[in-house]
Amino acid sequence: MKTPKNTSSMSASRPSDHGRIVAEPSSCLDSLQLDCLEREFRAWAEGSRRSDVAVSRRRILLIFLLIRHTGAKLHEVLELNPGRDIDHENLMVTFGRGAGTDQARTVPLSESLSREIASLLADDELRSAVEETLGVDPAFVRRKFYERALACGFPKQMGSPEAVRKSRGVELMQSNMPLPAVQMYLGHSTPNLTSSYVSYSADDIRAVTSTFLQRESTRKTSARNSFFGRVSRISQADLQAVVDLATPGGHAISSIITLDSLHRMGLKPGRLATIEVKAPWVHLYKTETEPLCSVENRLPGVVTRVTRGRINTECVLRIDPETELCSIGTNESLDRLELREGDRVWAVFGVYATILRVD
Repeated sequence: MKTPKNTSSMSASRPSDHGRIVAEPSSCLDSLQLDCLEREFRAWAEGSRRSDVAVSRRRILLIFLLIRHTGAKLHEVLELNPGRDIDHENLMVTFGRGAGTDQARTVPLSESLSREIASLLADDELRSAVEETLGVDPAFVRRKFYERALACGFPKQMGSPEAVRKSRGVELMQSNMPLPAVQMYLGHSTPNLTSSYVSYSADDIRAVTSTFLQRESTRKTSARNSFFGRVSRISQADLQAVVDLATPGGHAISSIITLDSLHRMGLKPGRLATIEVKAPWVHLYKTETEPLCSVENRLPGVVTRVTRGRINTECVLRIDPETELCSIGTNESLDRLELREGDRVWAVFGVYATILRVD
């Protein structure tokens, strides 16, 4: 992980990159690769019908989720007592409590991570297995991390607990979380005293961290009509540019913005961004085959819910296992489609109907 030697001089010459940390591409996983690894762990954890194997895999999944989302060290997670050290009501986790109060540190949890941990621990067998600590042979944990990294096509060392922890730190800093907040979150003993944020108290930094985690968690769900991904291509014209985004779910979403916005946001291929589209701008075609139309963004899906109001109807469709898309139209227009749950449809929306943003 690399930090700028002189933050103030960098901010003067490159204001758009103030406080941004850049890591060597080969040294850690980026956000999309971390998400890919997380999906692989989840699929693997649910892939066994034997109850004893399923419990063991979910235990490893729980260890991975804590390292991936809190940046904790492996030994900190293995010493954790989930029932005692995870406070779901206040969204906090305390590491090092078993090693003595002087070494204990408390960091915020996102709501989504807290819910997933609670869901895993709702299983009686798993809860019984981790009643005292998550303790597992570290060598066994590393082997399982290596296997999942290889299953994703990554070098095995990129999936080690240390690499995942390092990747989490870089991810947070590249997303502009204040450096002292990242250092406190990762448990660094000596914050960078040259930082412009040193006047923040520990409570201030914890509050900043909690706010950031909730915002990040919401952004990465790709729920409803918000698509998070990596810029794959930019096609510039005289006044505007078409920006293509590749999402973790394999979708290609396009947005059109002015050249002024392109330069102001510092967009370039490889940059992480989000494309949003309002529900009334999403139109539906009830057809098995891709509709013949000039609209640039076309996504197939399955209707999961239809909610009728006095004037409008909301239709929700699932376009991949992790992404839903919402469309709202008049009752008359959607009545003509005779939509029912389970129907296969195509959702379409134009490049001018989108909003592109970066954090």
